[in-house]
Amino acid sequence: MHIPPLAERMRPQKTEDIFGQEHLLRENSAFLQMLNRKQIPSMIFWGPPGVGKTTLAQVIANTVERPFRAISAIQSGVKEIREVIAFAEINPGCILFIDEIHRFNKAQQDALLGAVEKGIITLIGATTENPSFEVISALLSRCQVYILEALTEENIRGILEKAIKEDTFLKEKKIQLQETEAIYTLSGGDARKSLTLLEIFLLTQPGDKKDIIVTDEGVQKAAQTHIALYDKSGEQHYDIISAFIKSVRGGDPDAAVYWLARMLDGGEDVKFIARRMIILASEDIGNANPNALLLANACFQSVHVIGMPEARIILSQTATYLATSEKSNASYAAINDAMDYVSKSPPLPVPLHLRNAPTKLMKKLDYGKTYKYSHDYADNEGNQEYLPEAIRGKRFYNPKEIGNEKKIRMFMIEKWGRK
Repeated sequence: MHIPPLAERMRPQKTEDIFGQEHLLRENSAFLQMLNRKQIPSMIFWGPPGVGKTTLAQVIANTVERPFRAISAIQSGVKEIREVIAFAEINPGCILFIDEIHRFNKAQQDALLGAVEKGIITLIGATTENPSFEVISALLSRCQVYILEALTEENIRGILEKAIKEDTFLKEKKIQLQETEAIYTLSGGDARKSLTLLEIFLLTQPGDKKDIIVTDEGVQKAAQTHIALYDKSGEQHYDIISAFIKSVRGGDPDAAVYWLARMLDGGEDVKFIARRMIILASEDIGNANPNALLLANACFQSVHVIGMPEARIILSQTATYLATSEKSNASYAAINDAMDYVSKSPPLPVPLHLRNAPTKLMKKLDYGKTYKYSHDYADNEGNQEYLPEAIRGKRFYNPKEIGNEKKIRMFMIEKWGRK
């Protein structure tokens, strides 16, 4: 007899069974009231993996009692969209759930637009990426975006305890959930992975054993032994992108292309990889080599147009360029220091000479009176103070003596050496 996986057996069927997302599902919330009225708009769920986006979509369909169709943006295209629209035309109120909607290109998203606009289908999209960047504006404007939050360790414990108590097979044993830190850490707060880890741990126990204690040590040992059961490419999503970024930051192009190949082999979204390189180009290279940000941006645009398999070449070129580039995190450190300073100090007034003076009263109050227009002065003659008086001389940006930042540092010393 085939037994579905524990995660599937424990998939919630109603809102009361869902752990986390209290901001949406608390009693008398606007979201619940909307469901109870059975009148829902098209919507997009944005949040990390394993927080219940697919489950919530299915629960919504159950609650509002509508026909439900689900497709994955990885495996589907315009043909599948048209088939669902044809189904919806003879089944009014149909809900179409699209997992990983950010992977649809513009043409595929355009194919949805008319049906969503006319109300032929109610769209529920799920994405781990910011929909502002990945969903076309015309479609986004017709959807309500809901942010789903990461699950806490307390949420994960609740999910596991519910499984132990209610699952047909697990409740036959006496299972004590002594520790959950390992499950929470290994799963990354993913509910589905957490239940899979519990199931893997239980499979390592003797079949006739009735009293079972779940410990961190036992879970870690079981996970290492059965890693292939739950740890395919997608499961290591965050670990591998972390290894990739650290390899580029550390100047190792060989390691960078290895981790890049691992991600591509596992089906990682090329736009996700390119987006992370844009961040790295600014955070870790910055003004030491300003061309890095330009190349990273060009890479993002190129892979978006080209797609796989050729996108791998563009990604490799960019990754190796960034890895071997001179690096500085001075800009990153500067904004962090400035944000930290601003959050801990009162707002300081803008100096009078820097204020705008669009009215006669403001001019009378000396707004902008002593401002020196920089282009009217040579060299350092036009130097003036641009910070509030209380923090004159404060330094946030400290360029390093490397690459282009060496020139910037010399400029700052020549111009602002008096500080």
